[in-house]
Amino acid sequence: MKITAADVIVTCPGRNYVTLKITTEDGLVGWGDATLNGRELAVASYLRDHVCPLLIGRNATRITDTWQYLYRGAYWRRGPVTMTAIAAVDVALWDILGKISGLPVYRLLGGAAREGVTVYGHANGSTIEELLTDVAHYRDQGYRAIRVQAAVPGLDSTYGIGGKSAGHTYEPADGEQPTENVWDTAAYLDFVPKMVAAVRDEFGPTVRLLHDVHHRLSPIEAGQLGKSLEPYRMFWIEDSTPAEDQSAFRTIRQHTTTPLAVGEVFNSVYDCNQLITERLIDYIRTSVSHTGGITHLRDVFALANVYGVRSGSHGAGDLSPVSFASALHLDMAIPNFGIQEYMGHLDPWREVFSVGYTMHDGLMHPGDAPGLGVELDEQAAARYPYQPQYLPVNRLTDGSMWDW
Repeated sequence: MKITAADVIVTCPGRNYVTLKITTEDGLVGWGDATLNGRELAVASYLRDHVCPLLIGRNATRITDTWQYLYRGAYWRRGPVTMTAIAAVDVALWDILGKISGLPVYRLLGGAAREGVTVYGHANGSTIEELLTDVAHYRDQGYRAIRVQAAVPGLDSTYGIGGKSAGHTYEPADGEQPTENVWDTAAYLDFVPKMVAAVRDEFGPTVRLLHDVHHRLSPIEAGQLGKSLEPYRMFWIEDSTPAEDQSAFRTIRQHTTTPLAVGEVFNSVYDCNQLITERLIDYIRTSVSHTGGITHLRDVFALANVYGVRSGSHGAGDLSPVSFASALHLDMAIPNFGIQEYMGHLDPWREVFSVGYTMHDGLMHPGDAPGLGVELDEQAAARYPYQPQYLPVNRLTDGSMWDW
């Protein structure tokens, strides 16, 4: 079955999304997410100008061959733009294969390995009291795991706080310049154990608690944080230090038994090979849309399975419903699933995307529609044009640039 068209759709129904539409000679359509938050148009151009012309006439069912063609056939490999573009193609082809077969993608991947996918929500507050109220909100909705973030006293802004709606914990800056935040590591390290202790005191030992450091700490500082949180039995601390140097996590491991998760900015198995094979982490957080699609992320999870590392995929609202659906299908099928992030999406996203995934009692299911179970309304998408937005940047109190 030949591919006859490949089109890129850029729309902003609450957030900017880049979607790839692949059409076959029989009129079947597959959808792939190509969103790279803050650099969306770079991926759109990569697809339109370099990838889409290569797809015309190719067999839509030869998914692995197409993946290898786009990866090995391009001299300049890897990186977030390339791998996000390849992911969009890969996911769209899996969607088509499911529609050809009349099966949901998770069944093509080997069938369900569980009844549903455990997800965690994002609780936050400008004070600890507000955080406790938000944790109760998620608990009452049936969430079995909750990420906790609260504003650090003395800082004008803190990652993970605020947003346009529950579960959306930051807003990109509109316009031509990113917002500049100020960061103080000492204040943060002093505050976080108090915050987590308050949540534990209020909700007891059974709720699974997660916390996102967002790459702010040095390895030894991350070790200090993990050690201070050990009494509260965290499910994990996430992205505790930038992971360009994978060996840095060895230092963290030497100082704490708190489980470690990392990987939302990774783009290939090579970005996390050492972390996995040396068991320096407990959860790998790479996402379908930024790691070359279902085909390559399945390879990452297979390697992780050998070494007892579980999945914990990124699932922020800056990834479209197409991306989230594809994550759920893969989550359902792998043996070493751990947990899935779920932030939801900002209104009016339902005007553009229709989805088949559902949530009940803290578990999500991708649905049993053929393919991914997600469709896009192109006329509705056209009503919401792209809006230039940037993620914030960070500076220390002395004005030095820092990791956001």
